[in-house]
Amino acid sequence: MSQTVPQEGGAGQAHAAAGFRDTLNPGVARREVWAWAMYDFANSGYTTVVLTTVFSAYFVGVVAAGKAWGTLAFTGALSFSYLMIMLTMPTLGARADARAGKRRLLFSSTVGCVACTLLLGLVGPGDVALGLVMLAASNYFYCIGESVVAAFLPEIARPDALGRVSGWGWSFGYCGGMLSLGLCLALVSWSTAHGEPASLYVPRVMVLTALIFAVAAVPSFVFLRERAVATHKPLEGLLGRLLAAWRDTGSHFPDFRMLLFCGACYQAGIAVVITLSAVYATQAMGFTMTQTMMLVFVVNIAAAVGAFLFGHVQDRIGHKRALALTLCGWIVMVLIAYLAVSLWVFWIAATLAGLCMGTSQSAGRAMAGAFAPQHRLAEFYSLWTFAIQLSAVIGPLCYGLVTWLTGGNQRTALLCTGLFFVAGLLVLMRVDFARGVRQRDTMSEFVSVQ
Repeated sequence: MSQTVPQEGGAGQAHAAAGFRDTLNPGVARREVWAWAMYDFANSGYTTVVLTTVFSAYFVGVVAAGKAWGTLAFTGALSFSYLMIMLTMPTLGARADARAGKRRLLFSSTVGCVACTLLLGLVGPGDVALGLVMLAASNYFYCIGESVVAAFLPEIARPDALGRVSGWGWSFGYCGGMLSLGLCLALVSWSTAHGEPASLYVPRVMVLTALIFAVAAVPSFVFLRERAVATHKPLEGLLGRLLAAWRDTGSHFPDFRMLLFCGACYQAGIAVVITLSAVYATQAMGFTMTQTMMLVFVVNIAAAVGAFLFGHVQDRIGHKRALALTLCGWIVMVLIAYLAVSLWVFWIAATLAGLCMGTSQSAGRAMAGAFAPQHRLAEFYSLWTFAIQLSAVIGPLCYGLVTWLTGGNQRTALLCTGLFFVAGLLVLMRVDFARGVRQRDTMSEFVSVQ
């Protein structure tokens, strides 16, 4: 992959500005990059507060009253939403490309996620059905937005700067997660200090999270431009589009298909960490809600630093090598967390998880962008989303099944999670990055000639 050549002459702000412009495609303004990154900033509060910390632990411990099936029910609802994303996202992505409608799809999915998160505030003890339905619906809309906003990346960043710009977005996103978590932590601390139970303060946390998402997402809809040209390609049915896309990747983009397998493997492990870290911390390590939120706060700091710095490393050493390095880090993290008995050892594992989380998610998004033809960005990122959601079905569900079959043994379930990262590393070795880029260029030229 080519490297951006530093410009000679100038210093200070002028040099920094020139370096910044060298990462962007022609016509892309700074405020547009900021607006794109602001969506990562906005939606990170949902995953951090709802999926990772507050609502996950609240559902298992309060809504489900600590029953053995609570974790399995929680992961089952998320798995259902991921399954629906898998079935519908390729068609939604193809429709967005056909109509140049990425911004419209991004807006509607944001409204849906914010509304369903607000409705999570109505879930109290025993409201299992309401909690599961709103959880599945909010996560479904969140996943659509996450896929669509990623499809803007190759339009914004130059090919040799995908890692850096992706890293900026992820690091900014973790800052948004920390803001949401910090405000919610203050609310939880105040409520617990006044003797309020979780059934009173968790609904307020859900409302606060939804409002932060809604407000922070506004710049994305004001400044982010739709550069795609409508292809007017005829639309197919859900399964028809999915099967056609799968056959197409096998015929013309085999390295992208292998990357999808790789992403499905390692993202299964990441899905467990995102979804069930609070459950593990409370059940296996004895953390309180406040301690768990502080733990996730530290993880987000590490993830932000990792995503920002490693994006530059990724552009220098190559996407494949960078992703392999971070997968090795995940394997080490799982082993440390599994062996951790003392809290300080678990904190080390959590910090390492944060570093790996930011780098691996940013690296995967950038590598998918490097393989995607310009006229099919939304569709290819919808396939990447398909792989991620497949992993999100398999990972947490396997974790829930292992804990159920072992009588609640969270440590065994975590150790089994490490196998997903090992599998991802093995599949990644079969990806030929240079060949994948040539396949992208060949198909793009073929379309332009037509």
